[in-house]
Amino acid sequence: MPMANRRSPHISPYRLRQAIHATLLGTAVSLANLATPASLAQAAEQAVQRYNIQAGPLGEALNRFARQAGIGLSATPAQTSGKQAPALQGQFTPSQGLQRLLQGSGLQATPQGDSNYVLQAQPEGDAVSLPTTDITGFSLGNALGSVDGYNATHSQIATKTSTALAQTSQSVSVVTRNQMDDQGSQTVAQAMRYTPGVLTNPYGATHRYDYVAMRGFNDGSVDNIYIDGLKSMGDSGTYSTMQIDPYFLERIDILKGPSSVLYGRSSPGGLVALTTKQPLFEPYHQVQATVGSQGTRGLGFDLSGPLDDDKRIAYRLTGLTHRSDTQFDHAEEKRYTLAPSVALRFNEDTSLTLQAYLQHDPQGGYHGGLPAAGTLHSRNGQRISEHFFEGEPGLDGYKRDQQSVGYQFEHRFNDVFTARQNFRYLDSRVKLDQVYAYGWASPTRNALNRYYSGANEQLHSWIIDNMLQAEYLTGRAIHTALLGVDYQRRKTVVDWTSGSLSPIDAFAPQYGDATISYYSPTSYLRRLQQTGVYLQDLIELDQWRFSLGLRQDWMKTSDENRVAETSRPTGTRISDDRSKLTSRAGALYLFDNGIAPYISYSESFNPNSYSDAQGKPLAPTEGTQWEVGVKYQPPGTSNLFTASLFRIEQENLASKLPQENFYRPVGQVRSQGLEMEAHLQLTDALKLLGSYTFTDIEYAKAMLSTVDGVTNNKGNSPTQAPRHMASVWADYAVQGGPLAGLRLGGGVRYVGYSWADAENTMKVPAYTLYDASLGYDMGRLGLRGVDVRLNANNLTNEKYIATCASLSYCYMGEARNLSATVSYQF
Repeated sequence: MPMANRRSPHISPYRLRQAIHATLLGTAVSLANLATPASLAQAAEQAVQRYNIQAGPLGEALNRFARQAGIGLSATPAQTSGKQAPALQGQFTPSQGLQRLLQGSGLQATPQGDSNYVLQAQPEGDAVSLPTTDITGFSLGNALGSVDGYNATHSQIATKTSTALAQTSQSVSVVTRNQMDDQGSQTVAQAMRYTPGVLTNPYGATHRYDYVAMRGFNDGSVDNIYIDGLKSMGDSGTYSTMQIDPYFLERIDILKGPSSVLYGRSSPGGLVALTTKQPLFEPYHQVQATVGSQGTRGLGFDLSGPLDDDKRIAYRLTGLTHRSDTQFDHAEEKRYTLAPSVALRFNEDTSLTLQAYLQHDPQGGYHGGLPAAGTLHSRNGQRISEHFFEGEPGLDGYKRDQQSVGYQFEHRFNDVFTARQNFRYLDSRVKLDQVYAYGWASPTRNALNRYYSGANEQLHSWIIDNMLQAEYLTGRAIHTALLGVDYQRRKTVVDWTSGSLSPIDAFAPQYGDATISYYSPTSYLRRLQQTGVYLQDLIELDQWRFSLGLRQDWMKTSDENRVAETSRPTGTRISDDRSKLTSRAGALYLFDNGIAPYISYSESFNPNSYSDAQGKPLAPTEGTQWEVGVKYQPPGTSNLFTASLFRIEQENLASKLPQENFYRPVGQVRSQGLEMEAHLQLTDALKLLGSYTFTDIEYAKAMLSTVDGVTNNKGNSPTQAPRHMASVWADYAVQGGPLAGLRLGGGVRYVGYSWADAENTMKVPAYTLYDASLGYDMGRLGLRGVDVRLNANNLTNEKYIATCASLSYCYMGEARNLSATVSYQF
């Protein structure tokens, strides 16, 4: 049956919320009646339980055993890395089970009080000593996750607790540091090019912001980016949006679908969580230099290690300088960034990580679009060059300064309770001068109309998230309950100017006339406050995995006019107060053969800080999703296959035309589709990624306003939403012989057609792009620690249009770019 004709099962939101509320209330009652940690630990140690744990990576087997046995275990990922555990089937005490799992590993579990163990190397003779590397404790519920090449075993993005990807009842993808390096990712968006359900270039070759459209939803903002578990806190209604360079990241986790139950206001398409590089308790030093096409050059360094003999304090200092001429004439990118951090391990149970991020972007490169006539198809027999710059040299510029400071604190009270608090403050200043094109000056001339947009913005924001986690047993059920309260506050002062300039010939541009006819300036003070209280319970019952969540949000936005206008006198304030209850529920069954089918329901809520043409706040967006899928992780491997079917409905989606400074409602949007993904470590030498996406998105009941009037677009597809996408990437490292140390990588990305206008009268053609990489470990030639890597994106230099937001704004795809990186680790 075609998916467009398939009906989702209807469940009353009221009944669903009542059921979730009742279950979570039961969880709270269980928490209140918990046995004391000491009695719980004693009972766990004396208990004989039946276990059915598959053979596989040692770390994962130990983690699963600890959760089921109700014990605490302290270990390091380095101790278990690369080691396998035998299957554990039958009845065992905790000590017997640990001994069986550690058989042949060279490790032993040493008791440390009631029901607590420390993993140690087996003694030689009578000597027994703790490992010299830092010990990170984990109790029932914390993960001993690992990353192997492109494969990650766990993620925190869907639950705010470390959960195995194969046991998460929602679609989650992970981009590892290894993958970013191999593919030569220059931006966060580029790093996700091989992830299903994600369109990473909705605005073409610009690098100014990390636009990410997910499951067909693209609101023109970057409001779905999170950094170290906290919202990035830029203002998507302005030009002040925080951006992190991928060099400073350890991994990127992508959650598909609504996620308000843990994060508050969010997009229904999903969110992207960036994890920055953390201090290491073993010495690590790396420097690198990059040169490439389009005048690319850069230097980076990454230094980390302990600051004391006991390895209780560690630092990390990462820095980068980058410059590029870009593919567009007269447009440059410049960046200088520094990220210091310090980690303090007061004891096994208490840690604090202090972080700062300082970034100065003197030049923000190109950001603009051109008419469909001349890009999608020829105009007067000509097409506009992919290098064309419609602005004015010497006038155009984008300068951004952003500084943030924050911390991550964690304290484990006992084997049951753990508290965490994450905080970040952001200060951002943006200065913009941009000349952009808007349509042809006449039906026959080759001259483009040009307009000017100027901005001077200051943003201050802070966000804090407090969590109390409880891990306990009720009968055969293992619970990981999470109670949280988060608060965020943002203030943005914006001074905007606008005007018009003389037209420019798109095929033979002549620059030099920078005279601007100014319009009336505008100035606003924008404020946002949000408070959220959430409760989640993750339940393991035999082979079942259940996830239940509930959240209440209170949100206030205001927009105060600071310059007199005809419609709004100086001092006029428009404010909007909203509250919303959101929920999530999921169930997964884990078969012994590694197959795990699941079903989940989730909601999103995003009160609009946007205003319409009259300055009135738009109604909040509300999204709901049903998702069913299956995951498969072959026993004994970290390989993961995922297939999911989803249906998302969103009310009151907001849209902004590029030449306007206000937003418009576009009614209801329905998105449904299929996503498939594979992460494979086939051999020690061969890594493979594969994905396929089918997205059927349409206006379910919409009236989309345009500059030409009001058009009924019901049944049409939104722009910038390809129906099909597919990709595959392979990386092979030669293991022996004269070519040992050589690495070869290559990938193919296919993006199907999309619509150039909301009326669906013109298509943006499909395109296929090829990427390649070549690396060599110079240690094979005696240069220990030196590595060389070459990367090529769009290897065949395919000329294409990435997407169109309308017939007036189409975005040039990224031309071929080459880069060479030399790194030295010491």
